[in-house]
Amino acid sequence: MLKFEAGRGYMMPAHFGPRYIGPGTSGWYHDVTAMTVPYLTDRVKLEALLPPKFIVADEALVTVFFACNKRVDWLAGRGYNMVGVNANVVYQGAEERLEGSYSLVIWENLADPILTGRELQGIPKVYADIPDHSINSGVWRAGASHYGNGIIDLEVSGLRAPELEEIAAAHAVQQSRDNPMAWRFISPSGNEGDGVDEYMTFPSENKITQMHLGEGKLAWNTLSWEQNPTQHHIVNTLAALPILEYRPAMVTRGSTNLILPDRPTRVLT
Repeated sequence: MLKFEAGRGYMMPAHFGPRYIGPGTSGWYHDVTAMTVPYLTDRVKLEALLPPKFIVADEALVTVFFACNKRVDWLAGRGYNMVGVNANVVYQGAEERLEGSYSLVIWENLADPILTGRELQGIPKVYADIPDHSINSGVWRAGASHYGNGIIDLEVSGLRAPELEEIAAAHAVQQSRDNPMAWRFISPSGNEGDGVDEYMTFPSENKITQMHLGEGKLAWNTLSWEQNPTQHHIVNTLAALPILEYRPAMVTRGSTNLILPDRPTRVLT
């Protein structure tokens, strides 16, 4: 009979034992190139997407990002790409109040980080085809598709080095709002019972070595059930959020650590 080992992490199928932990399986992503495009949207429409205990922050800001992750330790040096959508929110729980970002969805092009992120951290990850970004005449482009149908295209142009004041302001905002959050919801089997229903926070450490600001642009597609039977409702809902005003976009390069012993993934109270 299988005996669980205390302090070890298990994922389905759990009967094969805990996840491997050994030399080189840290949380470091050593080479991350990212594009970030933020914009203001309609507060009422954005708030309709948030679960209880979350409200839109002072600004109804949505951020779409692309990340090309290389040299990932826990993947033995392999990598993957992702496109995600976050909303600036405030969590108002019974015991704590946090201002940060709420993950609406993250598309990734590899099953392994999708499964670990969903099971262990409650991050709303789904699959998409996401090629590496391209650079043509100074314009950076990236995008995601599924079943051969486009989901979103990102573009950042007019890149320039940030001023010292802009770097300081970005750092100050990050320090006070570095609280990525998500809703871990798993329906009970047969729709009977309690299932899993909890809010999570999953901090990370980011080291930026290169940063440029520019002008961002997004192009969402509207999809039918036939084109994307499992995700069309996600794509169409996000496409319906109006882009009222773009904020400065960003292209960065650096590294990211997802395992912080002093700030572990946890359930919000």
